[in-house]
Amino acid sequence: MLRSLRSRLTLASVLWTAGLLAVMHMLSLMVMHVVPGIRATNGYVFPLLTGLVLMAAGVLLGLRQGLGPFRHLRERLLAVRTGVSRRVDGVYPTEVQPLIDDLNALLENREKAVKRALATAGDLAHGLKTPLALLAQEADRADAAGQPELAESIAQQVERMSRQVTYHLARARAAASGSVSVSACPVAVCADALLRTLMKLNADRALDISSTIEHDLCVRVQREDLDEMLGNLLDNACKWANSRIVLEAARVDTMLVLTLDDDGPGLAGALRAVVLERGVRIDEAAPGSGLGLAIVRDLAELYGGSISLDDSPLGGLRARLSLPSRAA
Repeated sequence: MLRSLRSRLTLASVLWTAGLLAVMHMLSLMVMHVVPGIRATNGYVFPLLTGLVLMAAGVLLGLRQGLGPFRHLRERLLAVRTGVSRRVDGVYPTEVQPLIDDLNALLENREKAVKRALATAGDLAHGLKTPLALLAQEADRADAAGQPELAESIAQQVERMSRQVTYHLARARAAASGSVSVSACPVAVCADALLRTLMKLNADRALDISSTIEHDLCVRVQREDLDEMLGNLLDNACKWANSRIVLEAARVDTMLVLTLDDDGPGLAGALRAVVLERGVRIDEAAPGSGLGLAIVRDLAELYGGSISLDDSPLGGLRARLSLPSRAA
């Protein structure tokens, strides 16, 4: 019963008030014993009521003023957790301020450590590009020298390593976003840019790609990661759609749900479970199932979101991507 600070303050105030009443009662008895004539007057009624009102007001004011900074602290911590703020701002009681200062120092150190780790991951990925490019050239030379099997084997391994580098770099970037402030990312702007690119790439197929995303819908996701997730889903839809693709978005509680439908052949239920199963490595996905789905799954989960696959009303596959919503 005494785990909350409110209950402890309430109990302390009640005990203090009860003790004060007992002391005042004893003093009043002593005064009446010394001055017996005071008993004949009713002048003590008003002071007694005034004292009771003041004590009750003191208890309520003490609870409100004592717990007010903690309510503010909870709001500031929520702002830090959701990426709105990088530190806990505000002025707090002297007993709490040292804790806030240490917490801000910890947040600052963690942000610096994450940025260093992300920079290291980026340097590693950049350093691997040159060797991979050289291996790709060796594959071309092997093919030109009449060794197609060796060339194909090298090319497959180069492509596999390139995808692994891209995949883990995206994971590192998304993980870092949870430790730094993330601004509101407009979904419509990102989606429109991707759709224009994909329509140019698939101009010969005359795909009907429509988007009904309102411009005020935003998510708490880094722009690069939203491009990565939407790009993979749209690319997968363009690959398998026969003629039509529909992209929609709607707020559901604190999440923004992006729904992508296509009229392609769809994806078998057993294969959906494989590509979205937790812990499945990206190179275990079946050929043609959309390797990017595993990347989308992991990125979404790092932001507190999710992805699900289902049958589409258009006859193909429906992908539902849920991401934390944020005001523009």
